[in-house]
Amino acid sequence: MGFDVLIIGGGVSGMQCALVLGSGICRPFAADKKVGIILHQKASHLQNALFNNVLGVPSGKFGRDLLTEGKNQLTSMYPEVSQIENEKVIGVVKDNEGYQITTNKNTYFSKIVIIALNYAKPFSIKGLEPFVIPHKKTNLTKDRIQLINKDHLIQKGLYCCGTIAGWRSQYAIAAGSGASVATDILTLWNDGNHTKIHDKR
Repeated sequence: MGFDVLIIGGGVSGMQCALVLGSGICRPFAADKKVGIILHQKASHLQNALFNNVLGVPSGKFGRDLLTEGKNQLTSMYPEVSQIENEKVIGVVKDNEGYQITTNKNTYFSKIVIIALNYAKPFSIKGLEPFVIPHKKTNLTKDRIQLINKDHLIQKGLYCCGTIAGWRSQYAIAAGSGASVATDILTLWNDGNHTKIHDKR
């Protein structure tokens, strides 16, 4: 199966990225684009989190509920975004036209890949090992990792967002990171014209 963008990871940064891309593919410059997200990779740190300090999120909300609500929001608002569940990514390998993504069940191709996993070890996706370094914004004793990137870009067609991009583990930061990558891709599709998506009545 082929995609223009395939997001790996269904935590807050990956889900936010998918939502912004989903809202953008109705625009003429992106009407022919195919977007997917592989939701199941490893347990999200969001599962057991309790939120009292996130704008727009009711106090006392648990992360596991936000994850479920996010999937439902993506399904209802942007059904064009393919959600792939119960598959674990084991390889991301560059080829001439993009990337081959191998899971424990299938092989996919995508022109652009976004790594939106958490920053915990082990990290064992073949093809990405050269980009793994110690996380720069966490306590060294936690032994977290990130991927080498410049403004979320690892190399042509390969992005990362959230904690794996080197950001701190804070809900609003991760969401903003995912949205930032989505708008960079929409800008790319829009012939380099800086693009952001605002829902209007």
